[in-house]
Formats: sequence, C-alpha cells, structure tokens
Amino acid sequence: MAEEPVLLQARDGDVVTLTLNRPQARNALSRALAEALRTAAEALAADHTVRAVLVRGVPPAFCAGADLRERLDLPPDALTAHTQAVRAAVEAVAQLPMPTIAVIAGPCLAGGLELALACDVRFASTTATFGLPEVRRGIFPAAGGIIRLPAVVGPSRAADLILSGRIIDAEEAFRIGLIDRLCPPEALEDAVASYLAELAQTAPLAVRAAKAALAAARPALSPEALATIDQLRAALDATEDYQEGLRAFRERRPPRFTGR
Repeated sequence: MAEEPVLLQARDGDVVTLTLNRPQARNALSRALAEALRTAAEALAADHTVRAVLVRGVPPAFCAGADLRERLDLPPDALTAHTQAVRAAVEAVAQLPMPTIAVIAGPCLAGGLELALACDVRFASTTATFGLPEVRRGIFPAAGGIIRLPAVVGPSRAADLILSGRIIDAEEAFRIGLIDRLCPPEALEDAVASYLAELAQTAPLAVRAAKAALAAARPALSPEALATIDQLRAALDATEDYQEGLRAFRERRPPRFTGR
C-alpha cells in the first residue's frame, strides 16, 4: 500500500502539527514529501487562526535529510529539481508567520537539520543526533543551513560542523545553542505542551509582528548568493566524488574520494 498521506496534518485547537511520515526511510525528504510539506506550509501561512505550528517526524527519526536513494542515478536536471524542492519546503516553513517549533527525537541530519533550523524554536530529546554530513557525500548543505547555522551557533562552530560533516549528540547541540530545550525522552511532550501554554498567554498579532521584526533583523541570502550556491551544488552533482558518495551510501561503506 502506498504511503497515505505523505505528510500528516493534525490540528488541536489553534496548534497545527506537521508530521513527516516516512518512518521506513527515517523521514528522508523525497521530492514528493518535500512538495507536500511546502504545500501544507503555504496553506498554513494564510490561516490567521493558527497560533503555532509543530514540526516533527514519525519515530524513530526527525528527518535524515534528502532522500539519497531517490537521488541515485538521477540525471543532472532532476538532481537540481530535487535539491530545489527540498529548499522550497524548508523556506516555506521558514516563512510561516506564526511561531514554529521543531520537536526532535532521533536523527536530525542534513536537510532535516536545515528544516529544524528553519523553525523558531527547537525542542529535542536526549536521543537526538545532529549534523550536516553532506561533505561526506561529495556535496554541501543547500537548503538554507549555510546561513541559518552560523546565525544560531556562530560562524566558527558552524564551519566546524559544515566542513567536517561530523555528527553531534543532543548534549553538545544544547551546549552550543543549536537546540533550545533538551529533555529526557519521556519529558519531551510535556515540555512542548508547557511552551504552547506559554504561547497561549501571548497576543497573537503581537507575536506575529515580533516574528516579522526578528526575520527582518536576520541576515538573508541574496539572489546572488542563492545563484552561487546553485552553481556550486550543480557542479558538485557532476563530479566523480559525488557519484562515489552515492555509491558508498548504497553499498554501506566508507567513500573513497579522489578530488575529481
């Protein structure tokens, strides 16, 4: 039976939950899932009755990133379209006018971490892990993480994570400010509920205005920067190293990069 739905939407009063629903793939962002997430977020953006949006994944993961299995053997144009679909989904979440909370348990990697960074606040279980390991597959983050991660943890820590591709545990993520609340697994939902109760005491128009002001104060990717990112990613997609990264992923072995 086909997945139905690709993306679950649930509403509890004035709170909407968007749930990535591909547990067999650790909620990896296929093109279909990315497009469903974008569509859902764009619809929510026009709903003035929504006070907050939760973003989560069906266990055992938050999101393992873009679906590399789907990217295997894709031609260049399709690879670019896949990358842009993931970025569009992340940007649609980032543009939501109400508070967004990422609820993270399990792996939160690559495009999954870029999605979490697009949310305003990040709650995580001690079981969570974080990283942008794209360089270990011959590419680099292209869905907003290049600018959002430095803004959250600082330029040098962001460079450490992006250039090494290393994975960190939840305790380190909390220590460097990547996540805002760290909870034992059994306390995560209660912590989120308590935060939503705090939001319920605020004036919704003022909160939306404050979020817009915060967004205006943050650095943004210029069209020129986006064009450069796209050119760099497209060039990497055509390299032998990227193909080796995919082969190593498929064969579950360390890659053997040659710099070509």
